[in-house]
Amino acid sequence: MVEDDRRLAELLAKRLRAEGHEAETCANGLDGLARASSGEVDLAIVDVMLPGLDGVTLTRELRERGMSLPVLMLTARDTVDDRVRGLRSGADDYLVKPFAFAELVARIDAVSRRVGGEPGKDGILSHGPVSLDPRSRRVWVNDAEIELTAKEFDLLLCLLEHRGRVLTRAELKEIVWDFSFDARTKVVDLYVHYLRKKLGEAGQVIETIRGVGYAVGR
Repeated sequence: MVEDDRRLAELLAKRLRAEGHEAETCANGLDGLARASSGEVDLAIVDVMLPGLDGVTLTRELRERGMSLPVLMLTARDTVDDRVRGLRSGADDYLVKPFAFAELVARIDAVSRRVGGEPGKDGILSHGPVSLDPRSRRVWVNDAEIELTAKEFDLLLCLLEHRGRVLTRAELKEIVWDFSFDARTKVVDLYVHYLRKKLGEAGQVIETIRGVGYAVGR
């Protein structure tokens, strides 16, 4: 846990140990980055506001180093822009302060279950019959390659990268179509329709969360 509020960090670490986890704390971003990069931890809980190196930069640096360590980001703000900024940096999920300890444990469990959806040694993202290679921008369904447009690919990539969590339509518009895109249009629903059609029966891996957005592997 990378958290500069030492009292909060130690309290949460103590309770996590009581839940059966091994937990340690770092009080600044630079120490947190070094520990998270060591290959000796299974998950990082990272506060956004940190001395030395903020949580967004820390997470982005981990991803630039090629590390797929699951990251749960803590933030005191709950605007779409703040959440998207964290997700774009490479975080797997976020939790808004103040939070209930039970929710923290549930989020840790959920993020841990997603490890199977992260890139393997070959860099491939997959869920069920669908596989995607971010480097070559190729997609397969049951080993048969399918052709996607650039935005269809980006949408599928986003959903697979955040396997196991619900992405709202607003978040998808910000991540896939960038901040300047007109958020009032129904482009997400339209492209999910296109994507499901091209995936065929495998399109059912994209789950509709009524009134919220979409998810893969929830």
